[in-house]
Amino acid sequence: MKEKLELILKNAAAEINEAKNLADLENVKLKYLSRKGELNTIKKNLKDLSDDDKRIIGALANKISNQLDDLITEKNNEIYKIELDKKLNEEKIDITLPSDFRPQGKIHPLTQTINEIVEIFQGLGFSVMPAEYSPEVETEYINFDMLNFPPDHPAKDMQDTFYTKTAPNVILRSQTSGAQIRQMLHHQPPVRVISPGRVYRCESVSARKNNLFHQIEGLLVDKDITFGDLKGILNEFVRIYFGSARPTRFRASYFPFTEPSAEVDVQCIMCEGKGCRTCSGTGWLEILGSGTVHANVLKNVGIDPEIYSGFAFGMGVERLTMLKYAINDIRLFFNNDIRFLKQF
Repeated sequence: MKEKLELILKNAAAEINEAKNLADLENVKLKYLSRKGELNTIKKNLKDLSDDDKRIIGALANKISNQLDDLITEKNNEIYKIELDKKLNEEKIDITLPSDFRPQGKIHPLTQTINEIVEIFQGLGFSVMPAEYSPEVETEYINFDMLNFPPDHPAKDMQDTFYTKTAPNVILRSQTSGAQIRQMLHHQPPVRVISPGRVYRCESVSARKNNLFHQIEGLLVDKDITFGDLKGILNEFVRIYFGSARPTRFRASYFPFTEPSAEVDVQCIMCEGKGCRTCSGTGWLEILGSGTVHANVLKNVGIDPEIYSGFAFGMGVERLTMLKYAINDIRLFFNNDIRFLKQF
């Protein structure tokens, strides 16, 4: 049996040496070292030998098994290195070749405008309101009643506001002013915040109107705040956003939540104040609404209007973007036309 083991070692070593690839090597391993291999067959028959022969033959069988393991491992490393070198040579990448052009995405023009406006007002001391104060699905009470809208105000009509089926008087917000109400309910003055976000109104979609658009509203409440403070803040915003050469004007207006109220115009971007179709011949374009916070709104949130006063303003992001970049159709912002978007 000793001679048989030595013959197994000799034959296995020769087959390992002649193996050309990992598959050949695996076959040799299965032939000699598997559970049904020749070495294990001999080990199973040790029970038929005497005790002295068991010790001698068993030790020799284990020694040969270890030797074959070492030879197989050594040959495996040799074959692996050869195959790896071959693969690296065949799949070599020429790094001097020009790469394929992959166009990069751009920030959407509306997002660019929101970021720019937020940065301007942060520089003027305003903070962005927490997202939890500004849900897009709102109650009629917060969206209208707390803002001093009378019960029969036309903005509450189904033609202007999207009412949901979630619960009675639950709507898609028509303005971001509800965030200002929550801010004042949770924080006593001084309050100096802005609230960007999406709003919804039941409008017929056209070149100038959409039923989904974006607003940024601002609120400042403190002691001794006047309309002059409002004009100063908004004129500074216009100066930074449009450039110092862009004249402005304030026109008296009406909003339920401010008194007095004003709309702010800038000189027409298209005709430089000479009059054109874009500005209907007036030379001016409206950009936002504003005013001194109505005393009833302050009372609704538990702020004493005899001690505190403030101002609020709201602007449409799409309108400001259209005016700054001379865009004539609001629908371009939502069509995902790469020819339009890549310009920004």
